[in-house]
Amino acid sequence: MTGLAKLSRRSFMVLPIVAAACKPAASVLELSGLSMGTTWNVVAVNAPKSVDSDTVMQTINAALSEVNSQMSNWDPQSEVSRINASMSAETHHLSAGLSHVMQAAESVRDASSGRFDTTVGPLVELWGFGATGSRSHVPTEDAVAQSLSRVGHGNTLQIGDGTLRKTSLDAQIYLAAIGKGYGADRVGAALQELGISDFMVEIGGDLYASGRNPQGGQWQIGIEAPQTWTRGVMQVVGISDLGMASSGDYRNYFEQDGQRFSHVIDPTTGRPITHRTASATVLAENGMLADAWATAMLTLGRDKGLEIAEKNNIAVLFVDRDPSVRELRFTTTASSQFTALQA
Repeated sequence: MTGLAKLSRRSFMVLPIVAAACKPAASVLELSGLSMGTTWNVVAVNAPKSVDSDTVMQTINAALSEVNSQMSNWDPQSEVSRINASMSAETHHLSAGLSHVMQAAESVRDASSGRFDTTVGPLVELWGFGATGSRSHVPTEDAVAQSLSRVGHGNTLQIGDGTLRKTSLDAQIYLAAIGKGYGADRVGAALQELGISDFMVEIGGDLYASGRNPQGGQWQIGIEAPQTWTRGVMQVVGISDLGMASSGDYRNYFEQDGQRFSHVIDPTTGRPITHRTASATVLAENGMLADAWATAMLTLGRDKGLEIAEKNNIAVLFVDRDPSVRELRFTTTASSQFTALQA
């Protein structure tokens, strides 16, 4: 039984780092699979005796199937794909799930001064980090300006209570930076309906942990050190009844003329981030908000991000590159809420 899971997201891997003996009295079920373009892992503790592993697996797959049918950008028949394909200014009536996610995305966008935005796709493609990109060249100023004009909830979408309307007909919504966290929440809710209260659900590095781990304590999660040449743990975090997500800039980038260009694009400038923050880890009331805020906090960087975190009571840990030494070292800075949750 793995007592400590190593956390990363998007292009990262989730790896076990500590093997701990479970309590003899604890019944532990571990399941995994593929969904949402990545892997998922579930650890459930002390499920009711009437609930077998096949039932749990079927429940997980049903929850993930529902989320994919609403939010997958890879399924042309999904709800969000149909909206993206529409070239009409009609009002779309959203499913409860997609409406919940889009309103959360709008809320995080507003609170983060626009650093989280589900319409950033044109800029991601322009810089070569999309599905068809080459990640090898810097676009022209005109190209950046043109793509930037197609980005931004305020420029392209009108989000209401259960509705969405395109104010820019070619607007495209991408939910990769919020959908996996929401998926973890939905799987968690489905497990609770089965009577399972102690569990951890992880999808592509975004997770929600409920109750207690098999040892009877908080779920112990390792935050990965933001370095490409080896994988180590920067800090171990204990969580219960919280979502957790990390976002980093250190695995997906290209270099040109000695300058490094990250895949993390600031929707307000149209350019990759240039600050020294290498990763941001967020704890939130659910996986969806942790997912979105991790992206927003990395895009903001430590200085601006910490200011917004304190204003909005967000639990975030920043990992920065230390420029004062020749060899690569890192420093960490936690918001007040992050420190309080780990006290």
